[in-house]
Amino acid sequence: MVADDALLMAYVDGELSSQQNQELERLIDASPDLAERVSRLMASCLPYEEAFARQNLPPVPESLKLSIAALAAQHSTAEPAHALADAKTDSVFSRLFAFFQPKFAWPALTFVAGAACYALVLQIGALNGALKPGVDTTAPAVAQASPWVQQAAAYQHLYTRETVAYGAQPTDAVTKTLADIRDIDGLALRVPDLSSAGLTFKRVQRLRFNNKALIQLVYLPASGAPVALCVMKEPKPDQSITQQSVAQMNVVTWRQSELGYALIGEPEGVDLNAVARLVADRSAGQLFTGSPAPMWIASLQK
Repeated sequence: MVADDALLMAYVDGELSSQQNQELERLIDASPDLAERVSRLMASCLPYEEAFARQNLPPVPESLKLSIAALAAQHSTAEPAHALADAKTDSVFSRLFAFFQPKFAWPALTFVAGAACYALVLQIGALNGALKPGVDTTAPAVAQASPWVQQAAAYQHLYTRETVAYGAQPTDAVTKTLADIRDIDGLALRVPDLSSAGLTFKRVQRLRFNNKALIQLVYLPASGAPVALCVMKEPKPDQSITQQSVAQMNVVTWRQSELGYALIGEPEGVDLNAVARLVADRSAGQLFTGSPAPMWIASLQK
């Protein structure tokens, strides 16, 4: 059995036979690299089909398929010095091609294409120093925001409620991602329970900005768009809670113990300042308590 991305996606999506599952799981148990690829595909699995199932939508435009296929082809033939070799980027493009099937509507493909592009930007910092889409450079608040906060806010602007509303990330995938964050990224991260503020935890993702780990925790309020809590190493003095407008999003930032935090949400809806105080004051509970972490909410691993 050749464990290519198509087969791994079929496994993650529950489309393999029992025998195929058993054969692939033996390969996964014997290969840490393969287990990592499966974990990343599980983390990128979002229920777009369910989100758009009830809408009467036109087919995917052929021009959009060709444009994204050209982008992927360019990626696959890039020179080694410029290639994106990270397996997570490969997973993003693999899932992107899965949406070329007719059963998916064009708005879902449009979102995935945008998300893939922003994932690449977050990973390699390709727009660093250039004009960021969706960022109003004439606003003083944007000039004060760190570049990684600007990119995270622009990425969050792509999210809709349907992006995360149809199912939470499986517990085993969360646990594996938290372990990778601890062992690979050097952050001992705890997931705050923000249910007292009306927010339900949905998923954790490992992103990258300028080749540094950028962790995103996604929550869903009772109504309205998702809210993201992002954490990144930022070796600078502590900074108090500050609210800004970045990429048409409300963003509350602060810094503690050389870690930068950004709470990102729609302009109307959740009181982000109140939620930020729950996190910064360490007064919220903790989810996934079986994941070891010495400090709350995160600490730098020594």
